[in-house]
Amino acid sequence: QVQLVESGGGLVQPGGSLRLSCTASGGTLTYYHMGWFRQCPGKEREFVALHSSVVRDTGYTGYAESVKDRFTISRDNAKNTVYLQMNSLKPEDTAVYFCAAATRGGLHHARAYDYWGPGTQVTVSS
Repeated sequence: QVQLVESGGGLVQPGGSLRLSCTASGGTLTYYHMGWFRQCPGKEREFVALHSSVVRDTGYTGYAESVKDRFTISRDNAKNTVYLQMNSLKPEDTAVYFCAAATRGGLHHARAYDYWGPGTQVTVSS
């Protein structure tokens, strides 16, 4: 059973950057499609970014329109870690960010994912 934990969240000013990390235990993330989601109080969990498995698929990436050209998802296989580099942060990026792993398609939707981390808070404010 794969366990995920996020880190790297915190407080940052608008226009600043953060890099979130998602580290796995109990499994090798190269075999999983990976996604980042975020959630604000009173709102649904929102898709942010995905990185498909190079074992199961082609390793393609995808992003929500709201973060396109600002966020980058990547993997470090040696560290069994997935990253979300967030640049040019905006106040509306404030949320709890979750890492997730999947073996099936439909990766823009939270229901596709089998494993979730507990989340890390990102706050963008001056």
